[in-house]
Amino acid sequence: MTEENKNNIKELTKKLLLEIGENPNREGLLKTPHRVAKAWDYLSKGYKQDISTLINNAVFKEEYDQMVLVKDIEFYSMCEHHLLPFFGYAHIAYIPDGKIIGLSKIPRILDMFARRLQVQERMTQEVADMLNETLNPKGVAVILEAQHMCMQMRGVEKKNSYMSTSAMHGIFRDDDKTRKEFLDIIKLEKKF
Repeated sequence: MTEENKNNIKELTKKLLLEIGENPNREGLLKTPHRVAKAWDYLSKGYKQDISTLINNAVFKEEYDQMVLVKDIEFYSMCEHHLLPFFGYAHIAYIPDGKIIGLSKIPRILDMFARRLQVQERMTQEVADMLNETLNPKGVAVILEAQHMCMQMRGVEKKNSYMSTSAMHGIFRDDDKTRKEFLDIIKLEKKF
C-alpha cells in the first residue's frame, strides 16, 4: 500500500469517527486512523501477492500417489459485504500425479486469498483452483469452516453458528470412496 493510500485511509477513518458521533481528537482515538491504515495494509496484502513468488519453486517431482492432507489450518478474512471478519479452519488435500508442493505453501496459498475482501464460497473455490492449476494432481479437496461476525455480532445474531463450504476437483469429486476418506480423516481428533 502506498503512502498516499495510507493517508487516504487515515482521512476516511477520521471522517468515519466523526460520522458515528465520535471525536477523532480524543486521546484514545488520536492514533486510531494510523492503526486502521496499518491494519488494512495487512488485511489486504493478498491483492499484492503473486503466486509464483509465493510458491518460490517449491513444487517437486515425486512419485507419491496417496492423499496429502493439511487440516485445521486457521485463517482470518474480511467479508466483502460488511467489512467484518470471518475466521475458521481449512482442510486442504490433494492426490499427487508426479508433483508435490512444499508443505508451508498450502497455508500460504490459503492466506493469499484470505487477505482480500471475500465471500467464503469464492475463497474455497479459489484455493482449490490454484492448487489444481499449480500441481495438476489427480484431485484436490478444500473445506472451509468459519464463523462470520456479520452474522454473529449483527443481523440475526446467531452466535454459535458457522458456515462450511467445499470445493472438489478430480478424484475427490468423481470417487465417493476417496471423498469419504478425506471427510473421515478431517473428523479425526488430534493426537498431539
